[in-house]
Amino acid sequence: MAAQAATETGSLAQRYAGALFDLADAKQAIDAVAADLAAILKMTDESSDFRRLIGSPVLSRADQGKAIAAIAQAAGFNALTVKFLGLLAQNRRLFALPAMIGAFKKILAKRRGEMTAEVWSARPLSAEQQNALAEAIKRAHGAKVTMEVRQDPALIGGLVVKVGSRMIDSSIRTKLQKLQLAMKGVG
Repeated sequence: MAAQAATETGSLAQRYAGALFDLADAKQAIDAVAADLAAILKMTDESSDFRRLIGSPVLSRADQGKAIAAIAQAAGFNALTVKFLGLLAQNRRLFALPAMIGAFKKILAKRRGEMTAEVWSARPLSAEQQNALAEAIKRAHGAKVTMEVRQDPALIGGLVVKVGSRMIDSSIRTKLQKLQLAMKGVG
């Protein structure tokens, strides 16, 4: 049942993201909309209140619409982004906004001939480290790379890099887990 719900949300996200991308392309506002969506994703990551706003089934359409419009106006979003958020609130689809942003980013990357690499590190990476990592991924995959870098102190050290469906995990946490499993097998 959960897999079906995830598939439905993914399909919904792809449809909405595709429509938004087509409109942004027609209005030559792709970069502005992409910047707005990046700001929204940052809000989602940083604000539990914002996550509650977009995920709450208790709030009415009108309340969600007013709140999201106020946030969009205060952030100075592009008119197309504001209309899109209003439509999502009206259709009770704000819950799928993070998935829609992800789908939009994939469409944009494909259009630009880029690959997106998700990177998790235990500590923040310097600009030099990020550039070196992006260059290594570019050499390995032969495409321009856009990186989404996140911090996860639970990794202890090392990196986890995901490019498409391929994941490379060189974190200390994973190495310790493998060692622990190997030790259990010895005794």
